[in-house]
Amino acid sequence: MAAERTARGIGARLAMIGRPDRARAILAERSALQAAQQLVTVLGGMKGAAMKLGQMLSVLDLDLVPQSHREMFREKLTELQDRAPVVSFAAMRQVLEDDLGPLHRVFADFDERPVAAASIGQVYRARLHDGRTVAVKVKYPGVDDAVAADMRNLAFFSKLWKSVLPSAADTEVIDEVARNINSELDYLREARTQHRLAERYRDHPFILVPDSVLEYCTHHVLVTEFVDGMSFAQIRALPDVERDRIGEVIYRFYISSIFTDHEFCGDPHPGNVLLAADGRVAFVDFGLYKQMDPAAVHFERAALRAAGEDRAQDLYDQWRGRGIIAPDAKVTPQECVDYVWAAAGWHLLDGRFTVTPERATAAVVQAIDPRVAQFRGLRQQLLPPEHVFSRRADLWTFATLGQLAATNNWHRIAREWLYQEPPTTEIGEAIAQWVSGQ
Repeated sequence: MAAERTARGIGARLAMIGRPDRARAILAERSALQAAQQLVTVLGGMKGAAMKLGQMLSVLDLDLVPQSHREMFREKLTELQDRAPVVSFAAMRQVLEDDLGPLHRVFADFDERPVAAASIGQVYRARLHDGRTVAVKVKYPGVDDAVAADMRNLAFFSKLWKSVLPSAADTEVIDEVARNINSELDYLREARTQHRLAERYRDHPFILVPDSVLEYCTHHVLVTEFVDGMSFAQIRALPDVERDRIGEVIYRFYISSIFTDHEFCGDPHPGNVLLAADGRVAFVDFGLYKQMDPAAVHFERAALRAAGEDRAQDLYDQWRGRGIIAPDAKVTPQECVDYVWAAAGWHLLDGRFTVTPERATAAVVQAIDPRVAQFRGLRQQLLPPEHVFSRRADLWTFATLGQLAATNNWHRIAREWLYQEPPTTEIGEAIAQWVSGQ
């Protein structure tokens, strides 16, 4: 696909020679749209890990196309968040009935048009015989085999990555990625997780987790309460004050939970966030849900505090002791602090600022590709596998908030879990009061 895009790009540039500026602009726009459409078609059609890659790209501000067409390109990729190319209902019905039997036995009504398309399955709206409206997520036929192939390819390509980014090619890291991607295929596990979280957040003032209907959940079918809410695209059009409120709730759900509950959802992206009719922010998709050892959580907190307090030597010693940087690595303590600020400084900067796609993309690039000049010495860092998905959750929450253009003093919220300080925002105070009443 890359080769084909390159050839088309050369052809487009040749076609622009000698053309007036307006003609060049039209051709450039057409080329950008074609590239975006092809990515959506190919990555969406492949499903599995390939489609998840497209979802991740959709929240970044990458230099894939000229700046003038970048927003249009990203909007097209946004289709992969919940409107990817669909699989016919005939094929999906077979999966449904293989697990649940004839549809009329379980559902009083079933809408054959999917309301969302994810990387592992498609989501439909239906009504149970007891009157409850439910979301029915059904795995794509053969997706288990497709993901298994993705994981084999991951191991194969890791040999090529060793010369580019050694930390990503580490065997333990790849094993951790494979385990967690495979866990997304376990709908029964996801159903139990979602039920537990729905119980935890029941009657929460700002967060809604729809409960699973365990009696109808199987290896290939996940049935949950249906959230009839506003999509992320619609949320983006709300006034600033409302987007800022929603942004704080997103931060607390995806980030604060790592440090307060030692567990978190490792797949934050706009397709998994809705605004419910009662004003609460609803979160869906818990296939990639992680629990962390408290010692690992404490390590992350200690590293962030050391960087925030400019204790460079302490941070350097922590990383040396954990094996993140080798004793002979040409890395200075100050480089370690600067790296943390570049990748996770939004938790540490004491001041209000707006998260933008550009800022989020810069943080992602700094974190996952430290070959950039100022962090060249950190190219050999080895991220402990238990931190792979907590860092992913951090970076992609930042990217999601960038799509929302949310503004806050994120550090003041972070101080609740960094230093166990009382909340300073209205939302934080209301949540603390709700927790005390539980």
